Amino acid sequence: MPDAATLIFSADDGRRFILSALGAAGMSQSDAETVADLMMLTDMRGIDTHGIARLPIYVRRLKSGAINKAPQIHIVEDAPATALVDGDNGMGHLVMSFAAKLAIEKAAACGIGWVGTRRSNHAGAAAPYAMMPLKHDMIGVYLAVAEVNHMAPSGGIEPMLGTNPVAIAIPAQDEAPIVHDVATTVASNGRVNAAIDAGETFPVGWMIDALGRPVTDPKDGHGGALLPIGGYKGYGLALVFALMGGALNGAPIGRDAGDPSAPPRKPPADTGQAIMALDIAKFGPPERFKRSVDKFVRELRGSKPLPGGAPVRYPGEAAAARFAAAAQSGIALRAPTRAALEKLAAELSIAPLALRG
Repeated sequence: MPDAATLIFSADDGRRFILSALGAAGMSQSDAETVADLMMLTDMRGIDTHGIARLPIYVRRLKSGAINKAPQIHIVEDAPATALVDGDNGMGHLVMSFAAKLAIEKAAACGIGWVGTRRSNHAGAAAPYAMMPLKHDMIGVYLAVAEVNHMAPSGGIEPMLGTNPVAIAIPAQDEAPIVHDVATTVASNGRVNAAIDAGETFPVGWMIDALGRPVTDPKDGHGGALLPIGGYKGYGLALVFALMGGALNGAPIGRDAGDPSAPPRKPPADTGQAIMALDIAKFGPPERFKRSVDKFVRELRGSKPLPGGAPVRYPGEAAAARFAAAAQSGIALRAPTRAALEKLAAELSIAPLALRG
């Protein structure tokens, strides 16, 4: 038998499985299709901590009522280039899809569209939303304030900020688009949880304990505070993203946000997010800009690497290659995720993922 960690599944069967699970949890077919497409895009791009691996958590929250399975997502503030959206405690994927489409519409009319959200939930990886404007020859920017505080500010030991991610997507002509998707912590919470599940030792610099000492034992992973990227620089980014994606939209931040050591939030999570679309055509022919992007990334790729090192790459290049490979050969599944999904299939009485070696 092949090792469980090397088993793979097809994108089509992954989508089928997600649709079945979300349907069993009470979500409508159309909403489930939106979520499934975004989750599979994430897995195909190689971000396996934020795609199908999150499905058991989503299903549990949908079935318990912690997430509204039939939200009435709506606009509460509207202006020519901006809007504020109330997610009605729906799946973050649904809320952010609604917000991204609205931002694109506003950018087409005004050159720029900025849409904030409140009363949303975890939306998976950031990149898929920043990428939505690409097909319209627009630049996309997504940011969020996480619903639970995991990051200690520089110089502190108490979790006061979320992992507060940002994604920026820029179209190219013939090359893969630039897509920069990062948490403002050294490791995302999803990556930390994957390491805990696998029993992997944390590198020094990921996390500290209540006394400020490095946490490296995965058994202690749930009790520590994550550290910001680049020290005070990442802390500053997390802070401003909390204000722009949270406070600006009326979503909780700071001590009003969730404590990772506390019971689940009541009322439910209130995640703040924002999406911006910028119409390149308002600055000149999009093809001219995209050719400039192609030229620049080719120069980067052709620049001198470290001695003995691999060629220089740019953000989004590897993910695009992984997407193409996944479409041809399938998606790898970690052993802990396989076990969790098999358990979920049994609980919901649905057909499990079809896996092959």
